[in-house]
Amino acid sequence: MARLINYMLAGAALAVAGCNPAEKKYEMGSYGYDAKFLRDHKIEVLELAGPEGGAKILVAPGLQGRVMTSTADGDGGDSYGWINYRFIEAGEQSPQFNPVGGEERFWIGPEGGAFSYYFKPGAEQVYANWLVPAVIDTERYDIGEQAADRVKFTKSTELVNASGVPFRMDIERTISLLDAATVGGLLGMELPAGLKIVAYETDNRITNRGENAWTKQTGLPSIWLLGMFTPTPTTTVFIPYNEDAAGPVVNDTYFGKVPADRLVAGDGMLRFKIDGKYRAKIGIPAPRAKGICGSYDTEKQVLTLLTYSRPEGPADYVNGQWGEQQDAFNGDVINAYNDGPVEDGSIMGPFYEIETSSPGAALAPGESLSHRQAVLHIQGDEAALAKIVERLFDYDLSEIIATFR
Repeated sequence: MARLINYMLAGAALAVAGCNPAEKKYEMGSYGYDAKFLRDHKIEVLELAGPEGGAKILVAPGLQGRVMTSTADGDGGDSYGWINYRFIEAGEQSPQFNPVGGEERFWIGPEGGAFSYYFKPGAEQVYANWLVPAVIDTERYDIGEQAADRVKFTKSTELVNASGVPFRMDIERTISLLDAATVGGLLGMELPAGLKIVAYETDNRITNRGENAWTKQTGLPSIWLLGMFTPTPTTTVFIPYNEDAAGPVVNDTYFGKVPADRLVAGDGMLRFKIDGKYRAKIGIPAPRAKGICGSYDTEKQVLTLLTYSRPEGPADYVNGQWGEQQDAFNGDVINAYNDGPVEDGSIMGPFYEIETSSPGAALAPGESLSHRQAVLHIQGDEAALAKIVERLFDYDLSEIIATFR
């Protein structure tokens, strides 16, 4: 049975896999290092761990129940989430946005346009006016339920969009560690032996607690999940797309068009170069998106997979582009971001992101919308990982690796 350890990070000595992390030093990049770093900087986290202690995830109640990081190989294993050490060490809080990192966080869309939750009514949609609501930035979520292998968070809030429309809502976020049998069932295959695996699912739900229905005329909120990971010179994000659908394959103009030596489309597979050296973002529109995407790091031989829930049939996905929009409901289902220097040469990370979104929540009072996402990290022999990619994507991992070499 999974083990749940509650780190109340107030300086108490706490056991991690049978030892006190304060008494043992771990290398930067390891899970043990990150667990101790968060504890030392007074960040409360919950740890979900598998029965053998290899698969672990750290979840932060004070940071909206976000998954800060995970590992497939215990305290000394690789830490898969990106954590912003510099920002956390500074100990300051920004009124605009607090980029602490974390490999899966809950946000609300859309980010831009007339129905944005990140700009005040009438404000020009430029960075100086961009403001992340406290409920998805600094506020703590309550622990509603806590069991051996999962934890549920709850929060009630009211958000006002850029058109001045208020949205009262309840938020629920349940995080569950997945065992090997569940992972095999989720992927529809028996995984090769000898691989290190950590996997978890988050079930995210918003409920309309207002007196009026949420409609396209006044704006629709969406559930937006963002994962932050550490890039390498040889990491590639790969996203399958529907070749038979109409419309563009990819939105690649968020920060200017992505160069051809960083984004390749063909044979039903997008490949996006992830090295943390060039700021670029892409999005997959709803008609093209499938229910899975991933990344591969050849240095550490880590295959990361994301699967997510999608409704049957057409759905309205909110448009996150800043500023004036022609259509507020032609947004992306999947996004990927490669961090890099901005105009003045500074850089927040580097990190990279993979994001998924729910459709807009057209809800009557009392109705709810759920968006589920599973995150899987599989580490080990490249030939075994190639078999997984072949089975899930009908694609050769060696071709993904060779794309940007």
